[in-house]
Amino acid sequence: MPDLAAALAAALAAVLSPGVTLGEGRVHALWPGEALPGAVPARRAEFAQGRSAARTAMRALGVAPCAIPMKDDRSPQWPAGLTGSISHCEGACFAILGRTSTYHGLGLDIEPARPLPRDLWPVILRSEERDTSDPLAVFAAKEAVYKAQYALTGTLFDFHTLLVALSGDVFTATFQHAIGCFASGAVINGALVRTHRHTAAVCAISA
Repeated sequence: MPDLAAALAAALAAVLSPGVTLGEGRVHALWPGEALPGAVPARRAEFAQGRSAARTAMRALGVAPCAIPMKDDRSPQWPAGLTGSISHCEGACFAILGRTSTYHGLGLDIEPARPLPRDLWPVILRSEERDTSDPLAVFAAKEAVYKAQYALTGTLFDFHTLLVALSGDVFTATFQHAIGCFASGAVINGALVRTHRHTAAVCAISA
């Protein structure tokens, strides 16, 4: 398992934009101010691991680690001047972090490398995407872009808002209608990482 996590970490680090740091979650202890009321132990441990990953990314960025509370909308309350993204799934927990002077938003999504269930295709994939060779990568890309844009818009939307096109280890996500500061037709580019155990997507919105 450690070797598999190291392989994923190396692959993610290789595709990060300049000035973006990566942290892996290893500890399961919350810091003061990081309350998660009513969470079952497994969810609490997952949450704490994500915060640990974010603090590791802070150190890599040269920032003193601190508590990362959860906002009312359940997104992380990043310290002033920072933006980031946390993702965890079976066997992996990572965070990416950058400065808001360079990036308006960052997105990271990691999924177990299992086929996207067919019954989810109508919910996640637009009709134009259903002949893709990698539905899971399309899903991960949409999740990463959603996280990145949320830092600017604070807007929820469904999977059909984005049209994703894959090209090897990169993707483009095109807004199909206006969302906040993103006009219809606006494009966010990103990168894909595939290992034996995981599929991941990462993107950055430059300031």
